[in-house]
Amino acid sequence: MAEQDWLAERFEEQRGHLFQVAYRMLGSLTEADDAVQDAWLRASRAGADGVENLGGWLTTIVARVCLNVLRARRTRPEEPLDVSVPDPVVSVERDPEQAALLGDAVGLALLVVLETLSPAERVAFVLHDMFAVPFPEIAQMLETTPAAARQLASRARRRVRGAARSEGKLEAQREVVDAFFAAARGGDFEALLTVLDPDVVLRADGRISQFVRGASAVAGTALQFANPAALLHPVVVNGGAGVFVTVDGRPFALMAFTVRGGCIAEIDAITDRERVASLAAGVLPT
Repeated sequence: MAEQDWLAERFEEQRGHLFQVAYRMLGSLTEADDAVQDAWLRASRAGADGVENLGGWLTTIVARVCLNVLRARRTRPEEPLDVSVPDPVVSVERDPEQAALLGDAVGLALLVVLETLSPAERVAFVLHDMFAVPFPEIAQMLETTPAAARQLASRARRRVRGAARSEGKLEAQREVVDAFFAAARGGDFEALLTVLDPDVVLRADGRISQFVRGASAVAGTALQFANPAALLHPVVVNGGAGVFVTVDGRPFALMAFTVRGGCIAEIDAITDRERVASLAAGVLPT
């Protein structure tokens, strides 16, 4: 077998892993796909002669591509300062265990916090804490020392520690989400308060971005925008309970819920019509 064909086969075996690295780094499904493809072009040009750890070598290549993307984001003056919800991984809720695996347990709340890190902090944290890449290798990529790379990961870890994470089985999360929608549609403010964490956060990413904190404020927003004509389609979003909202048969919004302690701690909503339609393709029935 020619070396290029051999490398192509090995790369395909690693593609899923490389995509997960890129997705955690970038929080964008499209950019993650692009980063993996860029990594293949670089790997195929370089060749794998003398490479002892092919998986580690490919991970390093895709991580360097992602680092360049993250640094480029920081230099764009036109980048919006509005609320931004990362691209979610959405799956149909058939087998709860399988659906959770598809989300790979990387909640949107965690991805939102990762967006606040510097490129170097994000690279160090993702590679070390999520993929066990040694600090000497991370340091070489970041052109720094292993001690400095360790410090970057530690600083990121302190920030990430505050990210809300869903608790309990998917079925239990779904019960809380169903109670939320029942209360909103029934106009029951007090019932909404019982299913919302006192410090609940709502992020809405659309043509008009919105950030709301606190149970009373989020409950008021839910009552304001409750639509009796809307249909709810349960889905799994990054391993947690989520809902596609359709109106007149058209995708209107995607909502992801972080449930903790039997209450909703965070709600991430994507309301941009084009983005919602793209996410719904292949998930909702046509």
